[in-house]
Amino acid sequence: MYRASHLDGMALVTGASSGIGKAVALELARRGWRVALLARRGDVLDEVARERPDALFAHVCDVTDTAAVQATIAKIIAEHGKISLAFLNVGTYVPEVAAGFDAASVMATFAVNIGGTMACLEPLIAHMKQGGGGQIGVNASVAGYGGLPRSSAYGASKAALINFCASQKFVLDPLNIRMQIVCPGFVRTPLTAKNTFPMPGIIEVEDAGSRICDGFARGGFEITFPRRLSWTLKALNMLPYSLYFPLVARITGQGQS
Repeated sequence: MYRASHLDGMALVTGASSGIGKAVALELARRGWRVALLARRGDVLDEVARERPDALFAHVCDVTDTAAVQATIAKIIAEHGKISLAFLNVGTYVPEVAAGFDAASVMATFAVNIGGTMACLEPLIAHMKQGGGGQIGVNASVAGYGGLPRSSAYGASKAALINFCASQKFVLDPLNIRMQIVCPGFVRTPLTAKNTFPMPGIIEVEDAGSRICDGFARGGFEITFPRRLSWTLKALNMLPYSLYFPLVARITGQGQS
């Protein structure tokens, strides 16, 4: 099965202007990769590229615009050559209030987290198929393992990505395209800064970037960390719902009276 190398092509990282995307891009550059950076905020993206102008190349793109994504990826290939590794990291998170339901907010979350990933996958899979192989990592979350309080839109979008990537693995393996899912726990980023609740096992974003890149090099389907949190959540989701709901409510202090 294909395992990407910086000697075989370049990398592409979406959502690369901050947070996990920026950390992964910088770590890949440190490991010898040339990296195409994608994000909407051109000024911030340019600042990231200036940290390693020899290895980082900024491309402003809104991943919810399918035509723009296809044009941008075609431009990257034309200017820089083969993309052998892609990290589809772009995502958004809106903390949910205890009462009330906002369908527009849910759909907006899905449009970025799911729609933006799908828009990137189509041209990348076609490119990698034509080039004889490739490696794609999709950033999900441990929140996708099961329903958690105040995480319905975000968690559902990440659950969809986990399920989708697992299904696609059967399709992509024979094409020599390695599909991986990245499921971090809490990472100190601008998104988690919105949280007002305790975040067990939270790690620094540079540590997350290093662990993700280690996972790309190691192979395997899932890259998840910290293991204590991820395996605890996996175990919780093996319980019957009659036990799951009261236990999670008690652990989080939310959800049941």
